[in-house]
Amino acid sequence: MKTASTYLKEIYGCKVYRIALSADVTCPNRDGTLGTRGCIFCSAGGSGEFSADRLKPIPDQLLEAKARVASKVKDGRYIAYFQSFTNTYAPVPYLRKIFHEAIEPDDVVILSVATRPDCLSDDVLDLLAELNRIKPVWVELGLQTVHERTAAYIRRGYPLSVYDDAVRRLTEAGLTVITHVILGLTGETEEDMAATVRHVVSSGAKGIKLQLLQILKNTDLADDYYAGRVPVMSMEAYMELLKKLLPLIPDDVIVHRLTGDGPKNLLIAPLWCGNKKKVLSELNKVLKEINP
Repeated sequence: MKTASTYLKEIYGCKVYRIALSADVTCPNRDGTLGTRGCIFCSAGGSGEFSADRLKPIPDQLLEAKARVASKVKDGRYIAYFQSFTNTYAPVPYLRKIFHEAIEPDDVVILSVATRPDCLSDDVLDLLAELNRIKPVWVELGLQTVHERTAAYIRRGYPLSVYDDAVRRLTEAGLTVITHVILGLTGETEEDMAATVRHVVSSGAKGIKLQLLQILKNTDLADDYYAGRVPVMSMEAYMELLKKLLPLIPDDVIVHRLTGDGPKNLLIAPLWCGNKKKVLSELNKVLKEINP
């Protein structure tokens, strides 16, 4: 198993920092095209609470985001990460402008675009392929699960076949696909989660992000949690789960995330994931155990 930090150091010879930018877009699951409430777990900020100010031009957002990590960066490089909402859900001329602005600085070495598999028209793929000829482009797809019953519950809004087709088209266009998976979704067993990981690594995706299910304020998932319908994982259970899932990931699929730390002002449960120092310590123990 290879982590993103190791992979990036091999390629660029230094630490590469991901900085979150905002395209100031929405999502078909929010604007009425598919729905108005978004996925059941998604925050009002479209899971982009750590992004730069969406009202500022991209060059200003870059400066703001770099300033946040300035104390950590010594001759580092950056990934311009468009994280919140659906970042291909806008007119292509607008996307071309903001994406070009994001990759213009020499110290930005990768463009990473988070989106939905059902929001990748041919003209969007052409644009991403165009950008990929300038600097590497990663396309991050929010799959979360391969199980249609769970997908319906979380209001994902598209079938698995759409994801599979998107990975195929992106790969044929020469783009790198990273797939997001949520672990601990209601009703899923360890084998269900393992099936999702197996599908992702065989789909053609070159990266995977594993995210612990978190309950955030002002989401429909929070309502279900308070109603007693959503169990959450303990730290011990999550670490044991990772020990079973990580060996399923081959070395040619890069692991970009092992969990996540939601905004503390929004996090309802599990509260242990807000203790970043403790979580990192436990994750390091897991990695040492599976990669002795």
